[in-house]
Amino acid sequence: MPQNIEDYALIGDRETAALVGRNGSIDWLCMPRFDSPACFAALLGSPENGRWLLTPDAKTKLTRRSYREGTLVLETEHETDGGTVRVIDCMPARDDDHPCVLRMVEGVSGSVAMTLELVLRFDYGSLVPWVQRTKRGIVAVAGPDAVTFDSDVELKGENLKTVAHFTVSKKQRLTFALTWSPSFAVKRDTRSDVARQIRETASWWKRWSSSADYHGPHKDTVVRSLITLKALTYAPTGAIVAAPTTSLPEAWGGPRNWDYRYCWLRDATFTLYSLMNAGYTEEARAWRDWLLRAIAGNAGQTKAMYAIRGERRIEEIELPWLGGFHGAKPVRIGNAVHKQLQLDVYGEVCDVLYLSARTRLNHIDKHIWSLQTKLMDFLEGAWKEADEGMWEVRGPRRDFVHSKVMAWVAFDRSVKMIEELKLEGPRDRWRETRDRIHEEVMLKGFDDASGAFVQYYGAREVDASALLIPLVGFLPATDKRVVGTIRQIEKTLLVDGFVRRYRTKTETDGLPPGEGCFLPCSFWLADVYMLLGRRKEACALFDRLVALASDVGLLSEEYDPVGRRFLGNFPQAFSHVALVNTARNLYSKNGPAKHRHAKVGAGGIGGARIRKR
Repeated sequence: MPQNIEDYALIGDRETAALVGRNGSIDWLCMPRFDSPACFAALLGSPENGRWLLTPDAKTKLTRRSYREGTLVLETEHETDGGTVRVIDCMPARDDDHPCVLRMVEGVSGSVAMTLELVLRFDYGSLVPWVQRTKRGIVAVAGPDAVTFDSDVELKGENLKTVAHFTVSKKQRLTFALTWSPSFAVKRDTRSDVARQIRETASWWKRWSSSADYHGPHKDTVVRSLITLKALTYAPTGAIVAAPTTSLPEAWGGPRNWDYRYCWLRDATFTLYSLMNAGYTEEARAWRDWLLRAIAGNAGQTKAMYAIRGERRIEEIELPWLGGFHGAKPVRIGNAVHKQLQLDVYGEVCDVLYLSARTRLNHIDKHIWSLQTKLMDFLEGAWKEADEGMWEVRGPRRDFVHSKVMAWVAFDRSVKMIEELKLEGPRDRWRETRDRIHEEVMLKGFDDASGAFVQYYGAREVDASALLIPLVGFLPATDKRVVGTIRQIEKTLLVDGFVRRYRTKTETDGLPPGEGCFLPCSFWLADVYMLLGRRKEACALFDRLVALASDVGLLSEEYDPVGRRFLGNFPQAFSHVALVNTARNLYSKNGPAKHRHAKVGAGGIGGARIRKR
């Protein structure tokens, strides 16, 4: 099992995804959807919990891997004493509801003996399936799931595993296909032209990525981030998952382990801005339609997160049979955040609707405006309440400053939509509420002793979410109170130049303290440096953050500067959102945006990845 999170690469078909280790093992795969039970769960346990290993028998002298340019087709080369072999992995787009993983082994030089080990374990590694042989492989069935495995090499059963040993010579190709179907309608005939499907998959991704509207420095890294964001978008509905994994630890050894395979309104708005600003308006329209369906009903029942088809009940449970990533327990599926009140999401939603109406989409749909007005009617009373905040604490509710600031954003953008788009609405009342929120935050959210905005009313410590204050236009970056806040963040939250969210405490989190540096917060700091005219520092910080990306250009949620390794679910959508948005803000032809509602947009000029619990 790979030692670090960054040892994995992502493949996917825009409905689910798999993680492929540097060692040739697929250790995580949920089918048929991102949030379905995993059939390969070795990532969170052991090989006995399911994996698909395809690797040389002999010791590998050197492993090189990369994506084909502009695609999500992964190529891994293993160099041994006997020769070099290339393994190509991808998931083709579906023409039905049968997700498929394709793997092709190519001989590059010499002759290489290979091992294949297929360990299918349904329901997150807990169920051993019944297996039947076919002419070219096997069919495995357990409960509602069935997998058909097609192989160019002879297979045999061994200790509840399917194994093969074979040799690949120069220019030789061998192919394998693993296809899911419901157990009541097993798809037995899955043989296809794997090489052709790989070419077609690469061509689709190449066409999509080639239209990205970015031409500044680090273009390859920015485009890789956009591809990753597209891969995390659930094609049938337009929902955007925060990450394709669950329970990868935010602190080595746990227990800060959460399931991110769902759509947070906050995160999705930030992702949308990144895609929309790169020219991808189709994704914005799809998510807007998903939003209308998901929120439908009483505005007071709006959730911070939903399942990818719009479901509201996402019960959180623990899986005791999985030992966790390097012992980080508990392993959780589902997420209790669906029960929380998070007032900031109203601001994020209104912000992205305002920006989409003003820029890429050029109009506001009457049904969307009706939804927005209902959200604002609810927020007129709800903004005064304490909530769990953007960091989704499991301690007591508090009057988090960021939540109040984003409530201000909701009223500010809604007023602007009335004024600029000539829409019907209670402009004067909303404007009055906006001003009242601003006055309260200035009075209760600022600590004169430290000269900084604090985490919540009555607190004394700063929170990295305060970096968003100038990015959303609440105050200018040059305001002395913002400058003082930045100074406090630099003083108390910087570790080796990277930013922590806040000083984790049990009384706030409801959890043991300790975690890594939060990558999006570091991108936000670079954005604020840019607004302050500290361009050299902004670019230097951005370069350091880009350098953290794995060899295949992926980022996790957090970074451990001491252990020099990734932490948290992977790849993390909003670390990539932050990278895309900061690149644009640093290197846009128009220069840095002043704040979101001017030239930047949802996600701020740093584009947030926000904590899920």
